[in-house]
Amino acid sequence: MQETELKLELSQAAATALLKKNPFDAAPTVMQQKSIYFDTAGADLSKRGLSLRIRQSGNERVQTVKVGDGVAAGSFTRDEWERPVADDIPVLDDPQIRDLLGETDRRLAPMFEIHVKRHRWNVIEGEATIEVALDVGKVVAADREALLCEIELERRAGSPAALFALARKVDRIAPAHVGVLSKAERGYRLLGAAAGAVKASAIPLSTDMNAATVFAHIAAACLRQFRLNELALSWSRNADALHQARVSLRRLRSLFSICRSLFADSRFDHLRGELRWLASDLGNARNIDVMIDRATNDDLSSRLQQARDGAYGAVEASLSSARARALMIDLAEWISIRDWRSDQNGEALRLQPARDFAAGVLDRLWKKVAKGGRNLADLDDEARHELRIIAKKLRYAAEFFGPLYQSKKEIKRSKRFLVALEGLQDHLGSLNDLATAPAMLSQLDLSDVAGAEDLFSAADKEKLLKAAEEAHGSFVDIRRFWR
Repeated sequence: MQETELKLELSQAAATALLKKNPFDAAPTVMQQKSIYFDTAGADLSKRGLSLRIRQSGNERVQTVKVGDGVAAGSFTRDEWERPVADDIPVLDDPQIRDLLGETDRRLAPMFEIHVKRHRWNVIEGEATIEVALDVGKVVAADREALLCEIELERRAGSPAALFALARKVDRIAPAHVGVLSKAERGYRLLGAAAGAVKASAIPLSTDMNAATVFAHIAAACLRQFRLNELALSWSRNADALHQARVSLRRLRSLFSICRSLFADSRFDHLRGELRWLASDLGNARNIDVMIDRATNDDLSSRLQQARDGAYGAVEASLSSARARALMIDLAEWISIRDWRSDQNGEALRLQPARDFAAGVLDRLWKKVAKGGRNLADLDDEARHELRIIAKKLRYAAEFFGPLYQSKKEIKRSKRFLVALEGLQDHLGSLNDLATAPAMLSQLDLSDVAGAEDLFSAADKEKLLKAAEEAHGSFVDIRRFWR
C-alpha cells in the first residue's frame, strides 16, 4: 500500500505544550514502542532507499518494509509492506519482499533501536481523516543515543491539503519545523560521524519525466538540503553549514527563476519573495565569514569575530521565527501537492519532455554568460555582479538537469563544462567579494581598522580580472553537453 504523511520536528518543550493544549478534540491513545531496524554491515538496504524494521507495541510486533524516493522534504509518498511477526526476527517469505531485498536478506542484523512514548489521535480535518502520532523518546545505536521528538500526520482519507492545514494549527500552538529525516535516517546518522554541512547531490531524474515533474523533484531536494543544514546550525555555529543552507536557498530561488514560465500561480511569487528574505538574512553572516577567512590583522579578525557572533544570533532568530517555519510548510505543500498542474496556463510547457525544457533553459543562460562576459575587464562592478548571477544560475541549471544526460559522452562533456563554469564563477565571486567589502566594513564600522584595506586591494582586483577573462575564454570554448 502507499502512505502519504507529513513529518514535523518539535522541541521537548513544544511537545509538552502541545499535549497540554491538545487541539485534537479527543484524549490520545498512549503506548510505549520499541522499533528495531535491520540492515547489512555495509548498509545495503539504506543505500538502496529501503528500510526494514520490527516494531513492538505492547505484546504485538509488526514488521514493516518501506521504500521511498529519498529526496522528499517533509511530505513523503512511498510504498510499504506490513505483516505481524512473532518475535524480533524478520520474516521474509513474501516473494515480493524477497525480490525487493535481493541477496541482502541472508546478511541482515539489528543496526539500531528507537524507543518512544507515542500519543496517537484520529483527527477529522474538514473532509479528511488524519492519524496524528506524537513520538517522544530516543534513538539508540551501539553506545550512542540521541533524543527524538516529532509528530507525524498521516492522511487516511480526503485531500492531502488537510495535512498542511493541521500542521499550521500545530505550529501555532507548538513551534514545529518541517521534518526531512525518517526514523531510519536518524539511526544511520547516529551510527556515522557527527552530522555537519550537507552539500547538494545529484537528483534522480529520468528522461521520461516532463518539465513539471522534474521541477518538483529538484525543488524537494533543495528544500531537504536546506533543512538538513538548518539542523546542523541548530547544534553549532558551523560556517560550512551556514554556507550550504544559503546555497540551498539560492539553488531553490534559481530553480524558481529558470522555471518561471511553467507557472501562473500567485503563490509562486509570494514563495520566491519569502526565499529572498530568508537568504538575505543568512547573507550577512556569510559575508562576515568570508572576510574573516581573508583577514590578516589580529585586531580586525577579533572585531570581525564579534560581528560574526551578532550576525549568527540574527540568523538563529530568523530560522526560529514563525515566518520561516510557515515558509517551509508552504513550500512543502506547494511542491508535494502540485495543484498548480491543474492550471491551464502553461500546461503545454509543464508537459514538455524534460530534456527539451532543460535544453531550452541551458541554451538561454549559456548565451547570456557568453555574451555578457565579452570585454569582462572593462565592465563595472554592477555589470560583473549581474554576470556572476547569470553564471551561477547556469551552473545550478547544469547541475539540476545533468542527470537527464547520462550517456558516456554526455557525462564527460558535463564534467568538463562544469569545471570550466566553476572556474569562471569562482573568479567572479572573488571580484564580488572585493567590490562589496568596503560597504560591509562601513556597515560594521570597521573601515578604519588596521588591515581593512587589504580586503579590497587594487592589486588583487587586477589579478582577478585577468584570471576571470581567461576563465571566460575557456568556458566559451567548452562544448555544451546538452547539444
